[in-house]
Amino acid sequence: MRDLDLSRREFLGTGAAALGAAGLAARGAFAADTTKILNYNPKMDYREWKRAGLQISAVCLGGHWKKVNEAVPGAFKGGNWLGVDMNNEDFHKNRYEVVSACIDAGINYIDACTHKETLAYSRALKGRRDKMYLGYSWYEHELRNKDFRTCEALMKSLEEGMSLCGLDYVDLWRITMHEQSGKHTEGEVEEMMKALQKAKQQGKARFVGFSSHDRPHIKALLEKYPEVVDAVVTPYTAKTKELPQDSLFETVRKQGVALFGIKPYSSGSIFKGKGVPGDEKFESDCEAARLSLRYILCNPAVTAPIPGMICPEQVANAARAVQERRELDKAELEKLDRIHREAWANLPADYQWLKDWEWV
Repeated sequence: MRDLDLSRREFLGTGAAALGAAGLAARGAFAADTTKILNYNPKMDYREWKRAGLQISAVCLGGHWKKVNEAVPGAFKGGNWLGVDMNNEDFHKNRYEVVSACIDAGINYIDACTHKETLAYSRALKGRRDKMYLGYSWYEHELRNKDFRTCEALMKSLEEGMSLCGLDYVDLWRITMHEQSGKHTEGEVEEMMKALQKAKQQGKARFVGFSSHDRPHIKALLEKYPEVVDAVVTPYTAKTKELPQDSLFETVRKQGVALFGIKPYSSGSIFKGKGVPGDEKFESDCEAARLSLRYILCNPAVTAPIPGMICPEQVANAARAVQERRELDKAELEKLDRIHREAWANLPADYQWLKDWEWV
């Protein structure tokens, strides 16, 4: 892993160079007709999703709510964020308020990738669907489950999930593959692509794509199925840098697909506190979040980082990152480097793979 572990000097050098050039490009890549931007806010930046002909807010809402029990005590059953109590009205009030804060900030995309996320955000968007695009995945009933690896099974899952959520369509169906998606057989991938095409043809999904953590496999699938894939959901952290040659981003740019970056905060490992106002670490954690988002936004090939957010104040902080000066100065780069060196040194065993995303 030594080749991937940049020294502090290398990080600051490549970071400064990248931010000096890419930051300006990210700010002014195109001049859009703002009347055609969903939920437009002049204080928010928007990025072109060429395949879809849409403009997406520079920061979006990721579906995960890993620390929402800090904002809504008792929201988790057994302490597990995946086991959130869907009968807890305070939880639903929290999700409604977070979505409202997103709408107020000009954010226009939500990425929901668990069954409970799809249910919660469909409810939070009721009557406000004209303000947000909704990305959808019922990962429990998709390719990670051996019973959902055929076109027929995937379509039944989509139709059942949409019915339970009260949805007539989804803006993006992004099927969740194995994190190491190269483990899927060619036949399974082909069935997935058939399902994506069918959903789009039937009007159930306006656009389609997939989620994977397997960088070489993502690139291979984009090149093999250029007529199918509109978007990819994959990790992108504030330690990520582009390979000088044969980067995944070359393919992303060439095909005009959206790239939504998950784990922008290295799965929350950069934070020291609880993530809620009043916590003694809240302000320093907010600064760490803004530095990370500003760094990520300097890559114009990233459509948007999609952090999960547990309170309206976190949404306001993410929007503030978009408004701040995009390029990080030397002192800010040093602080960001220190934050992420500490975070990556303490990554849990099941998140060590994030280090493989330093170069893409």
